[in-house]
Parts: sequence; structure tokens; C-alpha cells
Amino acid sequence: MSTVLIIDDDAPFRGLARRMLAELGFAIVGEADSVESARDAAARLRPDAALVDVMLADGDGVALAHDLAELPWRPRVLLTSTAPDAVSEEQLRSDGVLGFVAKEALPEAPLVELLGG
Repeated sequence: MSTVLIIDDDAPFRGLARRMLAELGFAIVGEADSVESARDAAARLRPDAALVDVMLADGDGVALAHDLAELPWRPRVLLTSTAPDAVSEEQLRSDGVLGFVAKEALPEAPLVELLGG
């Protein structure tokens, strides 16, 4: 069972993502609502994967995703946002993340394959 860290500054969305991922068999090891708390949680919890909101209140989720993907244990990182065009293909390639799924499309996305269930 893969472990996941959910990073989003919207508490209701974090709760929804937690339930959805748990139903798919993921173990949610933590949640973070900012870039700073996400870095701390990732270092402490060492998740297998992270679901990262593109726009966080205190910084850039795309840059955070790149930082997380470069951690020594190489967690799988998936970006998400309410804006379906929030991330360009170039940003995905250059930042080393698995991909981007709009929040409204998450229920239909192949999350097990993307996050390593």
C-alpha cells in the first residue's frame, strides 16, 4: 500500500482527497496546507507519493512538486488545481512530476497508476 501526503490550502478539498484516496487503498500519512509545512511533513513522513495543489497560499506548488520529486527516496508527485490549464506540458517535463489532473477530474483519473497504489 502506497503512502500519500496531501498538500492543499483548502481544508475541505484535503478531506475529500483523503476519503477518495483511502477508498482506492492508499494510506494517507499526512496533510499540509503550505509549502513550508509540506516540506516539513515530507521530510518527517517520507511518503511514497504526494498530491500537490498548484497554487498554495505561501508559494508555488509547481516549484514544491519539483523539490519533492528530487528527495532521496523519489516520491511520485501529482499536481492538481481547480484551473484545468494551470500547468503547461513544459512545466511538467522540467519539474519532474508525474503529471497534472484537474481537481474536478480526480475521481475519474487513474490515481492508482499515477501514485503507485
